[in-house]
Amino acid sequence: MVARIARSLGALTIGVVTRPFGFEGRRRQSQAESGIENLRAEVDTLIVIPNDRLLSLSDRNISVIDAFRQADHVLLQGVSGITDLITTPGLINLDFADVRSVMHGAGTALMGIGSARGEDRAIEAAEKAISSPLLEAGIDGAHGVLLSVSGGSDLGLFEINEAARRVSDAAHPDANIIFGAVIDDTLGDEVRVTVIAAGFDGGELPARRIPAAAAAGRKAEEPSSPPPLRPAPKPVVEAPPAPAPSQQPRRIVFEDAEDELDIPDFLK
Repeated sequence: MVARIARSLGALTIGVVTRPFGFEGRRRQSQAESGIENLRAEVDTLIVIPNDRLLSLSDRNISVIDAFRQADHVLLQGVSGITDLITTPGLINLDFADVRSVMHGAGTALMGIGSARGEDRAIEAAEKAISSPLLEAGIDGAHGVLLSVSGGSDLGLFEINEAARRVSDAAHPDANIIFGAVIDDTLGDEVRVTVIAAGFDGGELPARRIPAAAAAGRKAEEPSSPPPLRPAPKPVVEAPPAPAPSQQPRRIVFEDAEDELDIPDFLK
């Protein structure tokens, strides 16, 4: 209801939700899917984070409480990754129009988060973000990408450029990429990259065409196999002329004697 009213008033409406853990049961999963579908129709962009994928980011000894806390933290990062680009001063600031150009009417969106320290920390964080377990698909089919790079006061412009270029290379060639940099001294020497990819239009179709082409190639090879089978009947055709050499015994029979007419056993 809130999303419907907000959108009807012309406000940019973005939903950030999670899918329940598998251990929460099928009933809860079904209720969540129903809610997601209903919400999808009422917002400009919907970011869905599957909780089960958080398990790949966690230690096997993580408690249930910590697991839910981590899910909440990821939601916080998703929201702050968008709002901080507008509200927090940084090296590269964005305005609301920039965010709206990517998120307005974008439909389903994916979010990836990566962080790194040390040498090449920015590009390493970008690599982790675009290959994050939170991403249910690659970002190569996204026509809109929102990129947020956060770091301390020592965050360099060239670092931001490297991270942005890596994300740009992974996105759709015609993607509208909006990126900004936020200064957060609480991160210390850590660089954090948040990627929100939206505007998908069937990016998985090319992958499905590959096996189809391969199957067509196999079918094309099958007709080539019959030709070697066609020469096979040739020896069978040559078999009937075989009696031709058998005429020699007949001639010999007529030349020698009439008793030898019974010699060619193969004629019986």
